[in-house]
Parts: sequence; C-alpha cells; structure tokens
Amino acid sequence: MNLNDIVAQIDAEISRLTQARHALLGISPTKGPGRPRTTSALAIPSVAVAGAVVKPKKRKMSPAGRARIAAAQKARWAKVKARKSPAK
Repeated sequence: MNLNDIVAQIDAEISRLTQARHALLGISPTKGPGRPRTTSALAIPSVAVAGAVVKPKKRKMSPAGRARIAAAQKARWAKVKARKSPAK
C-alpha cells in the first residue's frame, strides 16, 4: 500500500464514524443555521443536448398579473398608512 491509499482509507473511516456519531446523537450533518448554499448547477437545472447545455427559459409574468400584484401592494400600504396617521 502506498501512502495515498492509507490516507484515503483513514479519511473514509473518519467520515463513516462521523456519520455514525451524528446518527446516534440525532444531528443532521448537512443542516446548519442560515440559508442553505446552492451551486449554480443546482440552482438552475439544465439539459444537455448534443453536447451543448440549454438552460430552461425563465417564466414571465403577464402585465395583468403584474398589475394585480401592484394594486394589492398599494392597498396593503394604504392600510399601514391609515393606521399610522392620527384620525382628524
């Protein structure tokens, strides 16, 4: 055995023991505080077609949908402003 093989086996054993420890303690080794990280490959799924990577098209919102959302937001802010201003 060469040195690299021994180190690889030790690393595999450490990983296995760490997973066993987490399982015994009920700790999820992948979860931590904060927002989970994403890589560009995971964030945007892509399809390989004849060697070229094709990204999926972004979804577009219709102008009518955008107008409905804007009207709803304006109504929310009007309620907030009405509560803040003293009644005269």
